[in-house]
Amino acid sequence: MAEDNLAGRTVSFVHMEDGTKEDYDLLHALEGDFRDETLNRVLRHLELLDGSFGGYKISRLGHSLQSATLAMNDGASEEVVVAALLHDIGDTLSPDNHAELGASILKPFVREETYWVIKHHGIFQEYYYMHHFGRDRNNREMYKDSKHYSACVDFCQRYDQNAFDPDYDTEPLGTFMPMLQRIFSRAPFEHFDK
Repeated sequence: MAEDNLAGRTVSFVHMEDGTKEDYDLLHALEGDFRDETLNRVLRHLELLDGSFGGYKISRLGHSLQSATLAMNDGASEEVVVAALLHDIGDTLSPDNHAELGASILKPFVREETYWVIKHHGIFQEYYYMHHFGRDRNNREMYKDSKHYSACVDFCQRYDQNAFDPDYDTEPLGTFMPMLQRIFSRAPFEHFDK
């Protein structure tokens, strides 16, 4: 289908079961364009973390940038650096479920381990503060048999719980743009259910 002929076109159906091959070819072409803009939407959403959630010494965006800077300076893979940058992106829409939301955004573009770490980092972060509320700080132990347990402990220890320092030499977002572009331009990984 020629891209020039897509503007303003719509499908013939109002119920999906009535769609034709031509309808679904049109949708596939239009959805491809939309999918190509995913990174731009992610970046706009990341910017919402700037100035949000008072009480910390730095903004949530600053925390995300610092987390990514720590990972980059530690020699982590680009995938882990990008995951560190985006690990809390779900905070604005779903604070109580932010880890799963962030992991879902990353899932098509990262390995199973990276996805698992981001999906579970919220529970693993509880280790650092839940005891102050008289609660069990070791909830992460429910995952001790996971092959990704140690990676998540490591991620939280090295790149999350320690990324709130206003004096740390944190890189700006532009530093991470080439990495973001490479990760988000990957062909989607096979889906996994771990």
